[in-house]
Amino acid sequence: MTELILLVDDEPSIVQLARMYLEREGFRVQAVGDGEAALEAVSSPKGGAAQRPALIVLDVMLPKLDGFEVCRRLRARGDPVAILMLTARDDDVDKIVGLELGADDYLTKPFNPRELVARVKAILRRERRLPAEAKPVTAGDLVVDPLRREARLGDRSLDLRAQEFDLLLILAGQPGRVFTREQLLQQAWGFDFYGQTRTVDVHIAHLRKKMEGGDVKIETVTGVGYKLVVPSPPAPLPGGEGGRPSHPTPFPEGEGGRPSPLAPARFQKGQEGRKG
Repeated sequence: MTELILLVDDEPSIVQLARMYLEREGFRVQAVGDGEAALEAVSSPKGGAAQRPALIVLDVMLPKLDGFEVCRRLRARGDPVAILMLTARDDDVDKIVGLELGADDYLTKPFNPRELVARVKAILRRERRLPAEAKPVTAGDLVVDPLRREARLGDRSLDLRAQEFDLLLILAGQPGRVFTREQLLQQAWGFDFYGQTRTVDVHIAHLRKKMEGGDVKIETVTGVGYKLVVPSPPAPLPGGEGGRPSHPTPFPEGEGGRPSPLAPARFQKGQEGRKG
């Protein structure tokens, strides 16, 4: 069965246009016009699990409950459904708020319906593109398992959103490599996303907060992007166990029983005193 897209918008013209393009690409579409109806469609879908949406296209400006509140409530109860937010303003504030609440992506109105379809496809295919033999990635005390979609830092599990997980997997796969924001967008989102690199900054900030207390860090490379830094193991102490010399090393005697010139001056003096 094809995936169901829940389209939440109160503008009939936008609903009609988006539905036409999504259905043309083989998606099933369910449309509702307010925030309360959106929550109900996700939590109590008519027809059971088969009618649960794979992704929500969620407008910010809605009757009853706005899109931000819908997103906040879904994430507060641990619902992982993918969310693509629509905002009528080309303003970073709306975009950042949506991403911080847990949205996976955003699109500014008016939008090209082909771009809407492209973003929907990119979000949905992220979890399908991993090869069956993908192995866990280890970097320091960080372990990222792409098949289980799990990440651990030391002895604790990291609770990551889908986009945060993908970004961390990319960085952990090549510790020390500097990735530009554009590269991270292309690899984690699955298509070119030029001009909206603020999306990466928001998700990196979330990752850093969740990774606090661990040895592995995400560092900013000013003017370029980000890299994952794994601390080097401490250098071994000189000598034997615990830094202690394994055994005393006597200095050889010189010619005629005199102290060797290699010995320290205080050793030579002591040797001469004993011989006298």
